[in-house]
Amino acid sequence: MGAIVIARLSSFAQTAAVRNLMGSVTNTQALRCAVVVARFNEIITKRLLEGALSTFNHYSVLEDNIDVVWVPGSFEIGVAAERLGKSQKYHAILCIGAVIRGDTSHYDVVVNSAASGVLSAGLNSGVPCIFGVLTCDNMDQALNRAGGKSGNKGSETALTAIEMASLFEHHLK
Repeated sequence: MGAIVIARLSSFAQTAAVRNLMGSVTNTQALRCAVVVARFNEIITKRLLEGALSTFNHYSVLEDNIDVVWVPGSFEIGVAAERLGKSQKYHAILCIGAVIRGDTSHYDVVVNSAASGVLSAGLNSGVPCIFGVLTCDNMDQALNRAGGKSGNKGSETALTAIEMASLFEHHLK
């Protein structure tokens, strides 16, 4: 019976009556993006920022249409992102930080606050705020995700920002 339901849903999703709305990574020259970057763990966040800026460039987001805003740490990202979003100057806001687990529960507080802050910023401003905060157990994991073995998560989140900006601009106004 489960297979029958799946088949029904699959054919339903392919009917002409269903509209699929998706963002695009083309026609990006007019997109304005902000990047909020935490200075804490700057050895990581600078690499994530470089990856993001490289991806924006690769997908033809104009350099003049990107503003980079530095904040002290990941805890402060959400409030800056919300202020930027409410300015209505940007199509998307990329939030970059790195929180590395230590010996205390401070890690959990900062990670949860950063995630909640970025989510709240997007919900309160109506502008897509993309969570690009690494949450790692150690420095090796962070380095691997900031251009090492695991790629550059800054680059991946910039692509998400482009797609969400396009989705909002072209379909969800």
